[in-house]
Amino acid sequence: MDAVPLPAPIAAGPATRTRAASTVAGPAGAYTVLAGTLTSLVGISWDVQWHIEVGPDTFFTLSHLMLYSGSAIAGVASLVMVLRATFAQRAGRPCDPAVGGSPVRLFGGTFTAPLGYLVAGTGAALFLLYGLMDLWWHSLYGFDAVLNSPPHVALFISISLTMLGSIIVFSAARDQRWGRIGFIVSIPVLMTFCPLTTYAFEGLSQTVDPQLAGNVFFAVCLVLMGAMTLRRPGTALWIAAVLGAMQAFLWWFSSWAAEWYAGYVGLPMRDNLMNTTPELPSGIPMFMGVVALVFEALLWLGRRNGWSARWLPQVVGAVGGVVVSLSMLLQENLLRGGSGGGGGGGGPMGPGGSSSTVSTYLTDTVLGLVCGVLAGFLAARFSVLLRLGNPSVELDQEGC
Repeated sequence: MDAVPLPAPIAAGPATRTRAASTVAGPAGAYTVLAGTLTSLVGISWDVQWHIEVGPDTFFTLSHLMLYSGSAIAGVASLVMVLRATFAQRAGRPCDPAVGGSPVRLFGGTFTAPLGYLVAGTGAALFLLYGLMDLWWHSLYGFDAVLNSPPHVALFISISLTMLGSIIVFSAARDQRWGRIGFIVSIPVLMTFCPLTTYAFEGLSQTVDPQLAGNVFFAVCLVLMGAMTLRRPGTALWIAAVLGAMQAFLWWFSSWAAEWYAGYVGLPMRDNLMNTTPELPSGIPMFMGVVALVFEALLWLGRRNGWSARWLPQVVGAVGGVVVSLSMLLQENLLRGGSGGGGGGGGPMGPGGSSSTVSTYLTDTVLGLVCGVLAGFLAARFSVLLRLGNPSVELDQEGC
């Protein structure tokens, strides 16, 4: 009996090779950008604490180096992913929208950039450019001890763009486990950093505290956006849990790093540091777990009862905004009561104010209501934009 010849192996086509390459390049590029943003976040927390516990400095310090290194890491990773997409496009291979989002043609088609990496890379480039402005600022004044100087505000906005790009990158891969995990981690990074930009408005109003407004708006908007983008029960709780872990780490690291570096360079610590709380971590909302539970309950009720999607995000945002605002007031009282008047309340991210009167509660409630409604309105639209970054993804309703 003659042997039947085996069929020749079929060579992998361009689409198969593209998917195989995307399996490696997708998480590698995305997590490198995320690592850069985390490095910058730790660097800024260290730098803020250095100013509080030691004093003014020059441009060349380890905390500044860490801050700029994070942006450089994210920028280089974004550039590599843009070049990868450009070469693939020129070779006639399709760009996978799961790797960084929908491709964008730049400079008349010379480059092809996934949307997420375009945003992240642009923010990193601007950050390094404004770093030169910060160096010039230091050369003029020799030091700085404030967060609302023009170079600092520009730097904060730039790196916030990089963090936003990281969210876009991971949202495009939300049908994969690594994408959902990165998405849930990248949102608290932006939540922690974004309120720093509101420090530019300090002193403009004696009625509305810009740091409190920033905390309320970004906390509600980003958590609700994440829940509505993934459409998976428990997403808000996961985001709150990661935020709490980041806060705990920065709480320990910021003071330790400032004290260690002061000893390393031979500078004395300030004399009035008894029982003060770390500056940046103490301004992060500590009760986001409660807010996340409120979000999950209201979204579940909305889905179950068929509430209109036109006004549900605003209702959820309004309730969440009030909870965040009042919880920040409670947080301020707890930290000030436990630290003898130093720390969280008067810092760059703290809600400010000196006493909890009825008018204070009323003002914070109105502020939370207004910021929450606006945050809910925008969160719904941002979630639609994120899903359009890779519209082919269809998630089931199982938990993470």
